[in-house]
Amino acid sequence: MRNDLAEKVGGAMQAGQLSVESGGNILKMLSNQSESSYIRASLAFLVQGGEWAELNNRFFRTLAFGTGGLRGRTIGQVVTEAEKGKPTALGRPEFPAAGTNCMNYENVARATEGLVNYLKKNFKGEAAKVVFAHDTRFFSKEFTELAARTVAAAGGTAYLFAEDRSTPELSFAVRHLGAQAGVEVTASHNPSHDNGYKVYFSDGAQIVEPHASGIIGEVGAVREPNVNPQAKDGGKVVVLGPEVDEAYLLALRELILEEEMLKNEGANLRVVFSPLHGTGVRIVPTLLERAGVKVSLVKDQAVGDGRFPTVKSPNPENGEALAMGIDQANRAKADLVVATDPDADRMGVAVRDGTGNYQLLTGNQIGSLLASYRIERMRAKGWIRSGDEKSCCLIKTFVTTDLQKEMANSAGMKCVETLTGFKYIGAKLGIYEKKAGGRGKVTAEEWRRKRIEQSTFFVFGGEESYGYSGGDFVRDKDANGAALMLVEVAAWAKSHGRNLLEEMDQIYRKHGLYLEKLGTMEMPGAEGAKQIARAVESYQKSPPKEWGNRKVLGVQDYEKGTHRDVDGEEIPKEKMLMFDLGNGFRVAVRASGTEPKMKCYFFGKRKVGPQEDLAKAKKELTKELDLLWDWTRADVEKRAGGGGN
Repeated sequence: MRNDLAEKVGGAMQAGQLSVESGGNILKMLSNQSESSYIRASLAFLVQGGEWAELNNRFFRTLAFGTGGLRGRTIGQVVTEAEKGKPTALGRPEFPAAGTNCMNYENVARATEGLVNYLKKNFKGEAAKVVFAHDTRFFSKEFTELAARTVAAAGGTAYLFAEDRSTPELSFAVRHLGAQAGVEVTASHNPSHDNGYKVYFSDGAQIVEPHASGIIGEVGAVREPNVNPQAKDGGKVVVLGPEVDEAYLLALRELILEEEMLKNEGANLRVVFSPLHGTGVRIVPTLLERAGVKVSLVKDQAVGDGRFPTVKSPNPENGEALAMGIDQANRAKADLVVATDPDADRMGVAVRDGTGNYQLLTGNQIGSLLASYRIERMRAKGWIRSGDEKSCCLIKTFVTTDLQKEMANSAGMKCVETLTGFKYIGAKLGIYEKKAGGRGKVTAEEWRRKRIEQSTFFVFGGEESYGYSGGDFVRDKDANGAALMLVEVAAWAKSHGRNLLEEMDQIYRKHGLYLEKLGTMEMPGAEGAKQIARAVESYQKSPPKEWGNRKVLGVQDYEKGTHRDVDGEEIPKEKMLMFDLGNGFRVAVRASGTEPKMKCYFFGKRKVGPQEDLAKAKKELTKELDLLWDWTRADVEKRAGGGGN
């Protein structure tokens, strides 16, 4: 049988149906006598069925352990009978997809063994200490338990949350427990067939250089991972109880600026919350209720379910994901709808306008509302005194609205810009903490003064893709904390007779109208990866001289040359290009780091006077950005297909 399969694979390679890389990985797996029966049966099923496209996607590479960890399909487009196995809860296959490029037991074990090997070298003489958490996705619990046993088998201690917990709580727990690293098994807001493995270092932030390359090297050196590890040499798995939840909830209370106002006005604020079948239900309702805010839970979306059956995608960036919450809010005439993604690091919001309809806020608008409020209230309360501003900062990514840079500049603060990915914001927070000598046991007020006087005080950070942070006790985007911060802004606005949309319009009139648009083009599978690479390379080699109807005044290629932030620190290299179109207009082009997508970001600016028709200005600026996207989409398609500009 094995010889017959090998012959068919060889024939498919010769016929061009299988790539050389895919065929080689398949033949290697076929020759491995130790592979489990379901893997062998799955390979036979796919090869005999001539499922060459599926095999290419599953085997064109070994699932890359990148700077954020792993992410890939855990359920194939074609599910084999062996993978289906015995019936399981919610109709999930019994086994994850077989394949070198799939998120399965082998790749989880390989990643964990490599991580432990790196920790042994980096923390010499110490046994590994790693915290593990997972979201509600299919196989998340099994992958997490395997990873925890892998640490114990190496003689280390694995701290394991007994149930699903959010990514930001995992980040908090790493620091709280004094661990060397942490892992969240999640694919965040990706489709239900995906899963992933996000790695955090001892500072609670996702891994960056030099640790990223060091861990990647160790993972790549693991040849035959053990998928059935047993604890030895004193290794153990410690199951975490509610004490970490309580510590995290207490830390989140530090985000509140106007506690009395929130307590008084919160009782009048009507909030509908949906965790979109994910981990947000563990923290957000309790957090808001303790702050005095009434919360109405979308019950049909409050149960963890890896199918995410009530939404097309569990992504709060998409309006459709909030539809059920908006329906509930309509019936209750609620002020706003808040939703978090499966691992509760992203938050989406819908606001009831003056006519009773609900409007979605963009990620840039949410971040700008939070940034504006926190700057103004911290100054009003004397937390930031006159002259302190130069020691305070906002942090945002390059592809986040320039409105937040304008806010920081207007307040006399610095705006630090980073590459896409909250890990870079987390790394900045680590630098500022170290410069201030570490927090230790001081109060929040003492820690704030210490940073202002000795380092940089972090006022707020965010990215356009619905991720926000208001404190440095979590080193990743935190939808739990964002929900609390956003509800406080809504309560403050309501206490002054305004809703969040009206609050946003006031910001536009003060700082200028800044609008943005995100255009994405999905290019899945092995061929899609090639198309994305071709398009990005084409923009690097042959940048357009005109973008739509605008001249390109300058280009920044963040993969080439040396780029520095406002602190003078060198920015890591990334395949991202920024095109300056003049008068506040710019376009950024990059490949997504977590999804098979090409992403294009459009930015426009327009001054608006106190009497100008703001609605008309928004329509006109939106139309300009739409036209830029129409031109870009056609240009990307041409470049991805191998054509020039």
